[in-house]
Amino acid sequence: MRTPARSPAQLRNMFGANLRHLSESYPSVSSLARQLGINRTQFNRYLSGESFPRPDVLARICDFFDVDARVLLEPVDQIGPSSGPVMSGFLKDFMGEKVQQVPESDFPSGFYQFSRRSFVKENQFVRGLIYVLRQGNDTHIKGYEPKLAMAMQGIPPAPQAREYRGFVLKVEDGVVIVTSRRNGLTASMNFLNRVTSFENNFWVGYATRTARENSASTRVTRLVYEHLGNDLERVMPIARYTGFCALEDLVAFHQNLLQHKDPMR
Repeated sequence: MRTPARSPAQLRNMFGANLRHLSESYPSVSSLARQLGINRTQFNRYLSGESFPRPDVLARICDFFDVDARVLLEPVDQIGPSSGPVMSGFLKDFMGEKVQQVPESDFPSGFYQFSRRSFVKENQFVRGLIYVLRQGNDTHIKGYEPKLAMAMQGIPPAPQAREYRGFVLKVEDGVVIVTSRRNGLTASMNFLNRVTSFENNFWVGYATRTARENSASTRVTRLVYEHLGNDLERVMPIARYTGFCALEDLVAFHQNLLQHKDPMR
């Protein structure tokens, strides 16, 4: 049966509703508009259904949120990924809904600070900040590599090159996170499980990187995540001090959980 034609106003309203839904996972509309390269006032017009973006701007929005142009016609929570190994029928019974749907209670959305030993500077540690967000039934993660780490690998430290994104899967005793940089040919895999703490907001596990075997370098190291929520007043001071640091510069409980003197088993 043929779908009835929609008026321009209906299309704008559908797009506005979808854009509002996609934006809910971001703590600041102003920051989101800057990341998209869209004037905040114009972005508000898109959100309210008053205006519709040019084709090039629409393509930029679709690419950023990893959706397609069906955002014009269908509710975004009904638009699922159409391709890719995790979503294929071949893996449906192995990496299906039970694995892909990570309960909010198991791994909440919001900001996290993390700590681990550096892969590229053996005597240093890394403090980082990541953001966990949900789109439909999927749990995603995004963050930025330290500028110095990028420079040491001969990669320009521009924000686009430093940004990494990934997805979170549920496993029996925690979560698995797979991340990669934009158009990157390397990836990182993290495993985390919750540990007992006063606010129940700490996870510990390990991080691995895809690199050739080398007896002089580290490919696996312990990792600590601390959930911060969406309180920007708490997050911003931490964001200023991300990057390489000495062990004693880490939060005391992070130091304890990293067990830096004990080898990985």
